Amino acid sequence: MIQAFGLTSNARKERPPAVDDVSFEARAGSVTALLGAPGAGKTTALRLMLELQQGRGITYFRGRPLHRIAHPSREVGVLLGDVPGHPARSVRGHLRMLCAAAGVPARRADEVLEVVGLVSLRDERLGSLARGMDRRLGLACALLADPHTLVLDEPAGELSARESRWLYGMLHAHAAQGGTVLFTTADPKEAARSADRVVTLEQGRILADQEAGDFARTRLRPRVAVRTPHAARLAALLTKEARTAHRSVEVVREEGNRLSVYGSTCADVGETAFRHDILVHQLADEIGDMGPGAGTSARGEPETTDEPRVPAPSSRAVTASPLTDVPFAEQPSPPITPALPTSEPSAAQAPEPVARAHPLYEEQAAAVSPLRDTAVDPAAQPTTASLPATPGPRAPSPARSRLVPLVDPEAATGALPSARAPRSSRAATLDALSPLPPPISVRSAPSPLRPLRYELRRATGIGTGFLTGAAVLVVSALTALLLARIGHTPQPRLLAAWPRELPLPPAALGAGLLGAFAFGDEFRHPALAADRGTVPRRMGLLLAKLLVSAATALLLGFLTVGCDAEVLYLVYGRELAQVPVDWLSTGVSWTGLVVGCAWAGVLAAGIFRSTTAGLAAVVAVPILVVPLVHKALEGPAVRAAAGFPLRLRKVFLLQWPFGGERYLSAAARVIVQPVGGALALSLTALLCAYLLTTLRSRVR
Repeated sequence: MIQAFGLTSNARKERPPAVDDVSFEARAGSVTALLGAPGAGKTTALRLMLELQQGRGITYFRGRPLHRIAHPSREVGVLLGDVPGHPARSVRGHLRMLCAAAGVPARRADEVLEVVGLVSLRDERLGSLARGMDRRLGLACALLADPHTLVLDEPAGELSARESRWLYGMLHAHAAQGGTVLFTTADPKEAARSADRVVTLEQGRILADQEAGDFARTRLRPRVAVRTPHAARLAALLTKEARTAHRSVEVVREEGNRLSVYGSTCADVGETAFRHDILVHQLADEIGDMGPGAGTSARGEPETTDEPRVPAPSSRAVTASPLTDVPFAEQPSPPITPALPTSEPSAAQAPEPVARAHPLYEEQAAAVSPLRDTAVDPAAQPTTASLPATPGPRAPSPARSRLVPLVDPEAATGALPSARAPRSSRAATLDALSPLPPPISVRSAPSPLRPLRYELRRATGIGTGFLTGAAVLVVSALTALLLARIGHTPQPRLLAAWPRELPLPPAALGAGLLGAFAFGDEFRHPALAADRGTVPRRMGLLLAKLLVSAATALLLGFLTVGCDAEVLYLVYGRELAQVPVDWLSTGVSWTGLVVGCAWAGVLAAGIFRSTTAGLAAVVAVPILVVPLVHKALEGPAVRAAAGFPLRLRKVFLLQWPFGGERYLSAAARVIVQPVGGALALSLTALLCAYLLTTLRSRVR
């Protein structure tokens, strides 16, 4: 169950807030639609519920706010806009990466791909998917961790009628298993067809909270759509004839040359136009929304609400019949009052069995369980949507029956079923639907390897890292050959392809760029942002990125030196490819340089949320920090720490077993070097800044 209380966005510049005091609830076992015109505040309300936007109010997901849930992706599946992922990553690789982040088995990716019908496209890139396939992938991402609640923003936007029926069939199948579904839409007919309950928003406030049948009766009504170049004349004639015949007819002037006639028929409107020689371009029966004034009675008085509300000014010119005392419908519309959410539904308000509540779905007589090959008796399956006693992921059922949606013939033609006719009589034809993925058992204990698995799949899932490494090797080899031809370059710098004119060698720059990619891609393509709003600033994720970037930098540094030595040997002989005499201190310095650059890129990109900022921080170390360190050490001082390294050696570097003092001495010499000291200072400052931003975000 979703319970939203007092959702209010921050006020904008001299404009009212996009969402103002919105309170509603979406019950388990049913599909709830959040209806509103573009700009009504639907997306803002969802972002406030998911804590992606600052504002006031609180939302409970089965009794807990989102920031109190340890693993939000296991409780709430979210789809806001397009699928947030790197366009060069494959569909299967993206899902497997999210499996590692959520702590679910990797085989879960193949299960949801089969359910949403993307098995044949599992090797396609995200950037090449069509709109319909992207919606399917978004639903697969939302179902990946087997969440109890689905929150979807315009899930059927730009989809065909068949794809929309498939999508809403999946949502109702999820609700039939006891889950909660909340989606937004701007189409009233779509909300009436596809939802069990409709919450209407207008200008950021709740206008109505109704069952789908009540919504169809009070908010939708048939109309005649007319398009003519003489719209004003035809409207006046229709109004005059309605007054003469004592009939209640309402004529609404739409944009352009279009009229919407309520309370009449195509035959009457066509006869009127024919008698007066009025050219008509369009004449059709439609089901239309009553518009911003739908919450008013036949006399034009606002219906009873919890608080007074000023109706929004309409841009349409309305010509109504003077017989306003004649009601349009046979039964008056009930008062529209926003339903304040309660903690738990009472016994009288408990949802009916889902198989009866939504007649678009029926269980087959013999359903095949996705977990077994044997037939499952649907009578043995529970059909009543019940709330679990304790919050947490849904308890896995022994087997799930296959749910088959019954396609509404009126939905295919765009007509709305009559509110008086039983909804179960609308089903006519069958449209096969794959079963939901089987429930999974997720261990609640956190695994220290989970962030590491995620980072490994993220780094190896696209070719950016491999292309960067190959470019570094090629540039480094060509630079080494050029330096050897020119001469005057020491052999250690020659093996590293590090000319004195450059602040850093190509390998160090490449390691820093790969480190900047580790966090920069998270903010550019926020695959983890669906359940937290931004990249989680957790120490486990940071340590995983530091560990993977350090391993990548060591591998890149080793391959660079080996490739340079091999190229120099092939071109100039053995003389330039010999191992240096002080290989230990040189190797330690080289290792510290590439690893330090990689870590500087990771931390800077995590702080400034940009790959460019991460690489700029790496380049700034030798260009800005090293001169500042030089200037600070060479400045005038009353007392100088002369002989400090020697005394430190005598105190701490006594006789270590197996010659350990040599390695510590080499590490000390690396740190006291200008580049090493500046890099260590930069890493310390960046780490402190990252921890500070992490604590600040948690306090917020």
